[in-house]
Amino acid sequence: MKISVMGAGAVGSFYGAMLVQAGHDVTFIGRPAQVAALREHGLRFEKGGSVTRLAVQAAAEPSAVAGSDVVIFSVKSSDTEAAAKAIAPFLSPQAVILSFQNGVENTERLQQLLPQAVIATVVYVATDMAAPNHVRHHGRGELVLAASPRSEELAALFNGAGIPTEVSDNATGALWAKFILNCAYNALSAITQLPYGTLAQGPEIDGVLHDVVQECLSVAGALSVSVPGDAWQAVKQIPLTMPTQRSSTAQDLARHKPSEIDHLNGYIVRKGRELNIPTPVNRALYALVKLMEMRKEV
Repeated sequence: MKISVMGAGAVGSFYGAMLVQAGHDVTFIGRPAQVAALREHGLRFEKGGSVTRLAVQAAAEPSAVAGSDVVIFSVKSSDTEAAAKAIAPFLSPQAVILSFQNGVENTERLQQLLPQAVIATVVYVATDMAAPNHVRHHGRGELVLAASPRSEELAALFNGAGIPTEVSDNATGALWAKFILNCAYNALSAITQLPYGTLAQGPEIDGVLHDVVQECLSVAGALSVSVPGDAWQAVKQIPLTMPTQRSSTAQDLARHKPSEIDHLNGYIVRKGRELNIPTPVNRALYALVKLMEMRKEV
């Protein structure tokens, strides 16, 4: 298969690197400065205590998706519409789009703009970018694909590249399970600039995390979403499985970039207001991150 990674940030670069190592034809689509670094120096892939330099194909133009069988769509949620419209003229009719994004709305937003099949993908990975061409893996890496006619084939592709992947008949619930983890940790990590392992040791943090989870579950229930597993236990496991990871929201604020908070805690606040469900803890975390974004802009 020919694979394109639309949005070669930390998540896209990690999965693209895994596929390159497995011998697949992968093109990384990113910003011009990043593309220049990838072309000149290759992708520096740090995983499991070792560093590998990979020669990769990179492009700054959305037209680079032309001829791709699979597009890993990993842009920020705030860029979904713009990026979808940019690649739309170049996609082959048979291409499949995998949304490797945070939040629970992106698959629907993409499908409204693209006639190609869009498959929701739940991504569990701890990773960051140390430099435009240097991706570091901190833990995990498994995927959950929504059931579709192509999903088993794609799961085999990823499993063959060393990426644990399963197919779920409850993709919406699986997306929400991941989304709740994001709502619990992303804002707190951003506000404190602390990794999950340290963050979890703070006074009263258990209570804050528990309140976030309960508010999210109340909204999910009102939307008739069946969230699999025990969301609170999953939240408690994050500091153990990703102790050194800072959230993507924390990384965005540290780089003076807009975050995805509108599509995380902000989404819960909006839906809670629509459904008349109180969401005071999510609202406080959302408001604080938005204030921090304003401060970065001054």
